[in-house]
Amino acid sequence: MIRRSKGEKIFSVFNALILIFVAFVCAYPMYYVICASFSDPSELMAHSGFLFKPLKWNLGGYEIVLKNKEIYSGYMNTIIYVVGAAIVTVFATLVGGFALSRKNLLWKNVFMFGMVFTMYFGGGLIPTYLIVQSLGLVGSRWSMIILGAVSTYNMIIMRTTIYGIPDSIEEAAIIDGAGPMKQLFVIIMPLCKPTLAVIALFTIFGKWNDWFNPMIYLKERSQYPLQTFLRELLITNDMSNGASEEVLRDNANLSLNKYVIQYCTIVVSTLPILLVYPFLQKYFVSGIMVGAVKG
Repeated sequence: MIRRSKGEKIFSVFNALILIFVAFVCAYPMYYVICASFSDPSELMAHSGFLFKPLKWNLGGYEIVLKNKEIYSGYMNTIIYVVGAAIVTVFATLVGGFALSRKNLLWKNVFMFGMVFTMYFGGGLIPTYLIVQSLGLVGSRWSMIILGAVSTYNMIIMRTTIYGIPDSIEEAAIIDGAGPMKQLFVIIMPLCKPTLAVIALFTIFGKWNDWFNPMIYLKERSQYPLQTFLRELLITNDMSNGASEEVLRDNANLSLNKYVIQYCTIVVSTLPILLVYPFLQKYFVSGIMVGAVKG
C-alpha cells in the first residue's frame, strides 16, 4: 500500500470539496425547479432564498399543464423530429465516414478540405433559410429532420473510428466476396456501435432542446415541438393557448399558478431526456475515445 504524504491528503480533500461544490452548483437549479413545481403558489411567491423541499405539497400546476393540448402535440412532434433526425444523422454520418476512410477515394483531400472549411466559415441564417426555402422545406416537418443532419465534427469522428479498424478485417471480408455495402453494414457498422451511439446521443440532445429552428422554418403551431411551446410560456407567462375550457374558466387560479406552471412545464419537458440518457451514457466515453485516439 502506497503511503500518501500530508500534502497529498490535503490536496485530495481540497479537490473533493471543490467537486462537491461544483456538483451542488450544477444540480441545485434543477432540484429547485422540481421542489418549486410541487409547491403551493402563494407560499412560493412569498418565499425567498434557497428551497430544499416543496412548500405545502401541491399538484395544481401539473394538473393545468397536463390539460394543455399543445403539450401533447409538442411531445409528439418532438419525438418525431428526434427519432427521425437521429436515424438520418447516424446513417448519413456512417456512409460519409466510410466513404472518406477509403484510401482510393478520388479527391478525398478536396472533400475533407471543403467539409473542414465549413467548421470555420458559414453563410449564416439568411443563406441557410434561402436554401431551405428553395428546396421547398419551409413549413415542412422534413426541415427539422434533414437540417443539420451532416456534421463535420461527427464525420471526422466516424472517419477516424473506421481508420482504427484493422485492414485485415476488411481484406478477409473482400476475400469472402463481400462488396462495399456488405462491408459497411455487416463488418464496419457493428464495430462502430459506440461511436454511432455517441452521435445519436448528440443528435437527440440537440433536437430535443432545439426551439430556434422550428420558430424560423415552421409555420403551423400544430408542427411546433415541445421546446418552442416552452419558450412561449417562459416569455409570455401565457398558458391560454391550447388550454382546455375547464382551465380557462378558472382565470384566477391560472394567474396565481403562472410561476409554478413554468416550473412544471420545465420538469415535464426535461424528464424524458433525463430518463433516456442513462441508457446511452455507457457509450459516451468509449465512443469519444475510439474516435479521438487515432488520426
